[in-house]
Amino acid sequence: MTLQEQARALGDPTRHGVFRYLADADRPVDVAELTDHFGLNHNAIRQHLAKLVAAGLVVESTAAAAGRGRPRLRYEVAPAVDSRWGVEGPYERLARWLAEVVRTGDTPVEVGRRAGRGQRIGGHAGDQVDALVEHMARQGFAPTAARAGDEVDVVLTTCPFASTATSDPTTVCQLHYGLAQGVAEGLDGVEVTELVPNDPHRAHCHLRVRVDASG
Repeated sequence: MTLQEQARALGDPTRHGVFRYLADADRPVDVAELTDHFGLNHNAIRQHLAKLVAAGLVVESTAAAAGRGRPRLRYEVAPAVDSRWGVEGPYERLARWLAEVVRTGDTPVEVGRRAGRGQRIGGHAGDQVDALVEHMARQGFAPTAARAGDEVDVVLTTCPFASTATSDPTTVCQLHYGLAQGVAEGLDGVEVTELVPNDPHRAHCHLRVRVDASG
């Protein structure tokens, strides 16, 4: 989405308030919580959320089913949102991870793995590989996946950190690898085994994923 489209989506005061509430919550929020906070009906909140999702500012996920009934939808600010909207943007996030590498002395893979665990979106109701692909998409990698038996090739068609990766591809790619591994740790029967890097400006790095079909 263009910045102009996002600016238009945030131009409505109530919609901007919903966006800020999600940003400050720093966790997935459902429609019921938003209706209680803003004093609006469910349909009005859903309309605002739909516009924020369409603008790429907010992402929607499905909570794990709890008993009978339809699983709840949850919303949070998209990780790839530009920092000009008052949230932590991709390069701010990258700077924080790199600072952690320096501060702790841990490898980029280890730091990326912790970041993946912390950002993992739980309760995905669909296929576990789809959950991994969905999360990498939210990080700005625009992934595609091709499955052959118990092996999945996830192609990261865009690098959200291309400028920095050009200067130090090893460090940034290893952060990517760890990030994917950390997300996969929360998914049943999914293991990220390898990242095959490419030119950052051309992107199309490959994540090799193994799926345990016995479960």
